Amino acid sequence: MNPEEIESLVRAELASAGPDSRRLFHGRGRTLLGWEQVTIDYFRPFILITLFDDTPAAEATDLAQALSEWGAAAGVTAVAVQSRTDGRGRIDVMVGDLPRKPIAHEAGLDFGLQLDHRQNLGFFLDMACARRWLQERAEGKRVLNLFAYTCAFSVVACAGGAHSVVNLDMASAALRLGQQNHQRNGFNTGVSYLGHNLFRSWSKLRRAGPFDVLVVDPPTRQPGSFVAESDYQKVISKLPGLCAPGADLLLCLNSPHLETAFLQELVAEYAPGFEFQQRLANPDAFIDVNPELGLKVLWYRSP
Repeated sequence: MNPEEIESLVRAELASAGPDSRRLFHGRGRTLLGWEQVTIDYFRPFILITLFDDTPAAEATDLAQALSEWGAAAGVTAVAVQSRTDGRGRIDVMVGDLPRKPIAHEAGLDFGLQLDHRQNLGFFLDMACARRWLQERAEGKRVLNLFAYTCAFSVVACAGGAHSVVNLDMASAALRLGQQNHQRNGFNTGVSYLGHNLFRSWSKLRRAGPFDVLVVDPPTRQPGSFVAESDYQKVISKLPGLCAPGADLLLCLNSPHLETAFLQELVAEYAPGFEFQQRLANPDAFIDVNPELGLKVLWYRSP
């Protein structure tokens, strides 16, 4: 693994980054031979390298030092490495010191990050286009955010002028972070948080609805909570009963093993009245030699 192979790519991304968080290099997109197990993200003022294999420590150290030097002009003061090979997401600081309260910045909004050895940091950079889509359509709308996690979709809906947002996720700790995200951005009204199992909450959601915009962004495989192959159809079959006339829906799927057709076939069978609008683009940095292996976000409209 030679850092010089990606130097020009990373330098160009950093030069145009500004305050917003972004992916600097997406090796998982298989566009550069030998770097398929590496991603590099920028959360000003630090850079996070994520390794999906057992890269030798010396190579990781060399890359971290190079990134520190390349990013100095952009205000980078620390570089950390997250290992995803142990199932826990251990993070080691290689250069400098991480902020005490790390933040992801996007389009003038702030989102707290969790750098406590979890695999997920609490904010997904690949969802930037979907968040922008929602913010542009949220004004005056009643929004339902299913599998809300730390409520990033809810925050952007509030920024877009949503009338109300209901967030549902069975992970109460994630919803508490979601509340903090709303508070740090000044959105303290019109938002509710339901720490429930979705599959036991349909009647509660029907009473809270109908909704004008629905976002469904589940984990791909989380046994005991949601497994896409067996559970996505159960969600889609219930959505018509939650929709206002002409409601917009975002159906999200981030699995290298399930393609766009998987979702389209489920909608055709379990919610045949929904009209497909388009598949949203992923951010430019998330280019993949096979788009079906990356994030799929499908926009539908109810009758």
